[in-house]
Amino acid sequence: MNVELGDLNAFLAVARAGGFREGARASGGSASRLSEAVRRLETQLGVRLLNRTTRSVALTDAGVGLLARLGPALNEVEAALDVVNGYRDRPAGTLRLNVPVSAARLVLPSIVPGFLAAYPGIRLEVIAEESFVDVLAAGCDAGIRYDERLEQDMIAVPIGPRLQRFATAASPAYLDRHGRPEHPRDLLGHACLRGRFASGAMPPWEFERAGEVVRVDPKGPLLVTLGGAADLAVDAAIAGTGLVSLFEDWLRPYFESGVLEPVLEPWWQSFPGPFLYYPGRRLVPAPLRAFIDFIKDSRT
Repeated sequence: MNVELGDLNAFLAVARAGGFREGARASGGSASRLSEAVRRLETQLGVRLLNRTTRSVALTDAGVGLLARLGPALNEVEAALDVVNGYRDRPAGTLRLNVPVSAARLVLPSIVPGFLAAYPGIRLEVIAEESFVDVLAAGCDAGIRYDERLEQDMIAVPIGPRLQRFATAASPAYLDRHGRPEHPRDLLGHACLRGRFASGAMPPWEFERAGEVVRVDPKGPLLVTLGGAADLAVDAAIAGTGLVSLFEDWLRPYFESGVLEPVLEPWWQSFPGPFLYYPGRRLVPAPLRAFIDFIKDSRT
């Protein structure tokens, strides 16, 4: 069966994006060309892959089966081509990273400009989300996560600060009105601005001092999705609505400006920094190899 690689990529773009216009925006092509490519592919295969209406596109059972096998297969094709690309003087191509919002905000800004300047032939795509995904199935080359969320068959490379802390803070005005907590359990009597993951899980606030670990589940008037809506909690804290708990590096500019005041700092819990991770069972694409080498060199 003679199937064009471009038609397979077109189907993949539409299936992942959930529509022809969305796929066109993601792939940089046109919706009409994607539609023609998918129709041509369906004709060659003799089976419908997508159910189309005027408002939506949905995968058929055949389309679901093809998508499940096609993504990893095309990633392998791209990796094989990148082996050849690696023989060029300078690596070129696209590097796709799936990272949490905190890494996009706190880790990558100190790395990306220098990397892109060193490798002008590489185009970097960063997908920031909090959900843990299969990087290959999501069409990404690598991801950034913390140790407790890494899969066993992944290769992990340290990236960014190797020690971080969660910080708790409130506006001086709020603390003047309601008092300054002296122990983590005091937070149970305060308005706390909470966060939860996209999965719905809401982690407790955890503190540690001299080997004593204290976990509290305080209440408050605001609940936001961790990552994408964290700035709303910060803004509410600045306005005096309550206390916020977030990465120390995220809150540091507000400490320095004085709009937020550190709370319970001796109890702030430290944790290991993040890792760049990628599958160990496949060839490493040249752009990813360049990125790995760059972050290793930057740590020496």
